[in-house]
This record gives sequence, structure tokens and C-alpha cells, in this order.
Amino acid sequence: MRNITTCYSEHAIKVSTSYCSGPSGRSYLSPDLIPSIQNTVTCVYRVKLSEEKQFYIRITWCNLVGQGFSISIADDSRCLTKFSRNSRQFKKVKGTKTFECCCNSRIEVFWDLSHATYDIGPEPINGYYLVVFVNSELSLYLGEMEEELEMKKNISDMQFANFSLLSRSEYFSGNALYSTKAQFCEAGECHEIVIKCVGDDNTGFKDSELCVRIDKKIVIQVKRLQWNFRGNQSIFVDGLLVDVMWDVHDWFFNPNSGYAVFMFRTRIGLDSRLWLEEKMSEHKDQEKIGFSLLICACKASN
Repeated sequence: MRNITTCYSEHAIKVSTSYCSGPSGRSYLSPDLIPSIQNTVTCVYRVKLSEEKQFYIRITWCNLVGQGFSISIADDSRCLTKFSRNSRQFKKVKGTKTFECCCNSRIEVFWDLSHATYDIGPEPINGYYLVVFVNSELSLYLGEMEEELEMKKNISDMQFANFSLLSRSEYFSGNALYSTKAQFCEAGECHEIVIKCVGDDNTGFKDSELCVRIDKKIVIQVKRLQWNFRGNQSIFVDGLLVDVMWDVHDWFFNPNSGYAVFMFRTRIGLDSRLWLEEKMSEHKDQEKIGFSLLICACKASN
């Protein structure tokens, strides 16, 4: 994400001293405004096999042209941009697929979405499973997969890889109200995030304002948004320092095709860098890479 974050100085950090110090009595959410449509959700998982080899698996859920998902795998964090070169798309509600991937690894995918239920987006919330094996080692499992595991392997003889969610990207279209949920650490709670821009459609640039709420509490409030269309601020969630970045330039100056971008990224330690460099190999301890949530928002319906 270097192209997004180069606009911001590493020293331009404002740490929120009070998590919910905003004027919580004032409502910034219109009860008549329907949240924007979530079109695509992309999750990147880091997988460490029992032999200490690492892979990165990207799962993309999409409902733009029929509901389905795609999967891509890379063996090097510096090659995440090459995901699209080996992406496999699955539009059937149930099936299995085997293919070769990077470093001659054998990939097996098992999925069943026939009884899946959904909330507001293309990502199923229950009644499904998605299982990925890398070289016969269980590397990623999502949903309810116990029955499939019993059919595929003897669980007592199965090797389980460690996997963790590195990043989540969500793409919305509609109005200037965006609602989602995120868990910033494995031991933390799942938090409701609402992003709302007011005063931009009816009153023009005057009094435009950006408000970010977590669990109905205001954590970021940006007034005169037409002059503060890019910025960053730090907040505390579950005892973690979370950097929040926003760029809504195109909402004002390129409204026909422009996207607003919001990023939430956890930091490990108060003295770490604000934004992680694109070359993750420069990070001395990759195990300490935090979680990031990226939201791309288009105000015009597709």
C-alpha cells in the first residue's frame, strides 16, 4: 500500500488520549440512510507449515457477477502483488479442486456453500466450509468443516499448519455510510465499525465532516473535510495501538469515478513505524506484523 501511504509523514501522528471522548450525545447517522453495498471482500492469510515453510493465501468473496470466491497462493510476502497471476475462481456452490502452485506445491481445495447464509455482503457467515490443503497438510479452514475433514482424512494422522489473518480488504458502493466488523487481534473482540460522511451531498463543501465510530462510540471526528481530505490518527482498541488513515480526496474532486480509502492497522509497540513498508522482508521479525483492514468506498452505485 505504499502508493496510498506516501502522502503521510511518519511523524504526523496524533494519538487519541481518550478512546470515546467525542460528543457521543450527538448523532451523525441518519436513520433514513441505508448503508452502502459491500461488493467484494478479500482476506490474506499467512500459513506456516509444520516444516516451517510459509505461504500466503488470498481468498476473495465476490457477488458482482454471481456469488462465489477465488483463491490465490504465494510463497513469498514480497510477491503478494502476483496473486492475480495464479488466481483460481470457483463459482459452483460445492466441489473440490486440485492444482499445482508456487514451488511445485500441491494445492487441494474443498468447499460447500450450498447451505451458506449471508449478512450484507458476499462473504458467508455460517452454514458453509472452505478447506485448503498444501502438500496434504491442512493449511486453512473457514466455516464449519468437521464433516468434510472426516470424509477426507483421518484426523488423528493429519498435520495442521498454523494460519493467521494478515489483512482484510472490503469494497463498497452506494452512499457515504459504511458499516463493517473487524477483530484486531486473535484474542480480541469483534468490533462494529461505522464510517459516515455528512454534509457532503446537500450542503456542498460547507460543514462537511467525517465520523468514525467503533461499537457506537466516536473515535475519530474530522471537521472541514474538504480541507482535511487526507490524514491519519491513532486510537486504542483492545489495548492495541491502531493507526487509522483516510483519503477522501476523490469524493470532492473526482466524484464520478473516485474512491475513498480508509485503513486500520495495528502496531506492535509504541515505537514501531506508522505504516509498514511494502517490502516486508525488511521487517526484522515477521511474526510481529499486525492486522490491517482496508476499506475502498465509492459513493456512486455500480
